[in-house]
Amino acid sequence: MKIAQIVPSLEARHGGPSRSVRGLAEGLALCGQQVELLTTGPLVAAHTGASALTTFAFPRQCPESIARSTSLSTHLGAHSYDIIHSHGLWQRTLHYAHAAARKTGAPLVISPRGMMSPWAWRHRRWKKRLASMLVHPGAFLGASGWHATSHEEAEDIRQLGFTQPICVAHNGVIPPSLAEEESAAANWRTFLPDLNGRRVALFYSRFHSKKRVLELIDLWLSKPRNDWVLLLAGIPEQYSVNELDSYITSNGGSGRIIVQDGANRPPPYALASLFLLPSHSENFGLVIAEALVRGVPVLTTDATPWRDLAVQGAGLCVSWENYSDALDSLLNESALSLQQSGQRARVWASETYSWEKAAQTILAFYDQLTHR
Repeated sequence: MKIAQIVPSLEARHGGPSRSVRGLAEGLALCGQQVELLTTGPLVAAHTGASALTTFAFPRQCPESIARSTSLSTHLGAHSYDIIHSHGLWQRTLHYAHAAARKTGAPLVISPRGMMSPWAWRHRRWKKRLASMLVHPGAFLGASGWHATSHEEAEDIRQLGFTQPICVAHNGVIPPSLAEEESAAANWRTFLPDLNGRRVALFYSRFHSKKRVLELIDLWLSKPRNDWVLLLAGIPEQYSVNELDSYITSNGGSGRIIVQDGANRPPPYALASLFLLPSHSENFGLVIAEALVRGVPVLTTDATPWRDLAVQGAGLCVSWENYSDALDSLLNESALSLQQSGQRARVWASETYSWEKAAQTILAFYDQLTHR
């Protein structure tokens, strides 16, 4: 089967889809499929053992914010595919995928990547209405099927009135080697010697209001945290490192919270005894799976699809109203207790979230669509 996987960007600054779409493409290629991974902007190199995966990066044109690229459109129009799978909404890449599917009759699959959750759907709604009419008109109704990364995301799609088939296939995660983790930890501890001898609670995501970054800062500073330090590492987006530093300083938090740009640095999970993600909304939350597979217990909100954390003894998933009490409870646990939670997390995530499983599930869905 010849498959086109289309994503606006593979740059790390655009968050989880830049990693998860590549992971899915590689998983499909390793299953023996012929896969093209098509993107706009710079080509981000990655190691892969999937010889059947070819990656193309096409230049963007103004306005770059909607990933406009006539060369991507031309490429899609000049090739035929058995399946065209587009990731993300509100970008011109979805229009190109829709146009190519209409031209060739190939089924079009859309992955919303969290953009159909109630919070995301309401956020700047007027811009999204314009995008649905002008950036990729007709694409939603033209989809043959949808790919959701959780049952909660599938329900979000249904709640918006779409009736096409939906495939639920979780993202995968690749456990790092011990050497990779030791190297990452040494890198961060050399760079941030103030972390030495202290227990680290880690936030590692985009600096955006969707992630409740400012609320997490306020919550952390609301009471003493003993030997703990909060490390905010991520991709500056809505907030810069300097803006967050100024906010922390103005609230008397110097030395209690450290903010760092996480771009071009190894993931800092190996430093952490606890991972925090208090998001308004997540369709999956790839960073949660990445923390778990590294043996770090997680505290997140029930606006994410991770309610099994408590069942698995790998952390807690609670409402935002209960987040403060849950944070107090976990910070008061012994180091040994958190390590044991982390060990359970590692086993659970390693067994459950693999790209091989995701690829096999999606391949069965593709087969269903091509035979309809």
